Amino acid sequence: MADHHGPTTMELVTVRSDDIIAERRSFYESFMTATSWAIGATVLVLVLMWIFLV
Repeated sequence: MADHHGPTTMELVTVRSDDIIAERRSFYESFMTATSWAIGATVLVLVLMWIFLV
């Protein structure tokens, strides 16, 4: 038995370039913050290893 539904309707919204640019800028800023923290944590771990293991 096939379950038939009526036609579905979708509301299409216009996408402005300002919205896309703002979203990408936000992603880029978050990425750069996470990258900075990761590099800092890596340097800290390496310095601690150098202090305690050498």
